[in-house]
Amino acid sequence: MLRSYTLGVITADRRVQFDFEVDFSNGGGLQGQDFRLDLAQGEISDQDLADYIVRDLRLLMVRKVRILNKRLISEQHKRSAKPATTPTRGSGKEPRFVDLSHTIVEGMVTYQGFPAPLVCDFLNREASRQQYAEGTTFQIGKIEMVGNTGTYLDSPFHRYADGKDLSELDLACLADLDALVVRVTGTDGRAVDREAFVSSDVRGKAVLVHTGWAQHWGSERYFEGHPFLTEAAAIYLKEQGAILVGIDSLNIDDTSGGTRPVHSTLLGAEILIVEHLRGLEQLPTSGFTFSAVPVKVKGMGTFPVRAFATLRG
Repeated sequence: MLRSYTLGVITADRRVQFDFEVDFSNGGGLQGQDFRLDLAQGEISDQDLADYIVRDLRLLMVRKVRILNKRLISEQHKRSAKPATTPTRGSGKEPRFVDLSHTIVEGMVTYQGFPAPLVCDFLNREASRQQYAEGTTFQIGKIEMVGNTGTYLDSPFHRYADGKDLSELDLACLADLDALVVRVTGTDGRAVDREAFVSSDVRGKAVLVHTGWAQHWGSERYFEGHPFLTEAAAIYLKEQGAILVGIDSLNIDDTSGGTRPVHSTLLGAEILIVEHLRGLEQLPTSGFTFSAVPVKVKGMGTFPVRAFATLRG
């Protein structure tokens, strides 16, 4: 295979030539020989080369990339760098909404050991007849629940005492966010590593991780062996500028131990988290927006949201 790609703004006829091997998490692999990339600087790391290969070829479900026989060469570039373009949203058509939230019902269990929500009447219709004119009745409901119920959002205060709580979150970080789906269904193992995200431009976006685990919602299976992100994946998403990360799983972290590196990394960078999503299989990979707005409560770090995607055009 002989291909030519450009990294950065070209200042000299410097290129890197190398072989590579890609292993996929769902089986199979890909090899390339004498692959060439234009360079804007004198050196490039193996990790950066691997990232560019995954991103430029739009590879999905990548487990590992190995760079082999790397060497710098002097050779005239085949093409010039082009500025990146930002996709525009569709227009002129009515938007379509996709609900990505679980319904909260009395007695449901989101986490084993957490109390289930209690949903009841504070004022029922029969009792309200005594307070209003004939033919006029009202129902006023009452709910008692922990913040981590159903599909909910984590704010920085959930992890850090000095972090922003729900009342301090900017709506610009909660509603109508440019979004994309990273699909990891059918992969081997539970851990979703950084390679799953390298082919996607996550900067300024809500990144929704589709594991398929939502199919177990409401069953005992949901609480055992859920998929999760690795610390390396969280660091990559932080460094690449994601603004929200969601997952259709029990927890974005591995819960087998006491540490929570993904929560710590993302919330420490004020990157919001939405857990227990559903319906991500209904979405395209990109070209939609995501909203997940909790109520404005002072002194709370988590709360259920009505998460949804908006598809335009």
